[in-house]
Amino acid sequence: MEEKIVLCGSNAYEKKYYFNEKFKGIPESVKKELNIICVLFTEEVGGIITFVYDEEGNISLETDAYEDDLLYDEIGSGLLVKEIVRKRQELFLSLKLYYKIFILKMDPSEILSEDD
Repeated sequence: MEEKIVLCGSNAYEKKYYFNEKFKGIPESVKKELNIICVLFTEEVGGIITFVYDEEGNISLETDAYEDDLLYDEIGSGLLVKEIVRKRQELFLSLKLYYKIFILKMDPSEILSEDD
């Protein structure tokens, strides 16, 4: 089973936003952008959204909802996730690079050669 690490998330049921302090080195402007994305998502479609890293530093969005939540918009959730990923590609790339350099301690030149 692949290990995942939560970067941040928002929960519409508890009206809370969470940011993993392991990533406190991320610039404040990026932290604010993540907060806004998460909170607006849960305000619009409900449920829970999390930004998660896999073991290799890839970042993705995961959504969930309570089983008995009849107001959760599953279709809207999927569409909004796709829109966020499409519009925020630069953010996702930056977060991936941050993880690989500062968490996995990879050499930046190795990372750049991966993309060739």
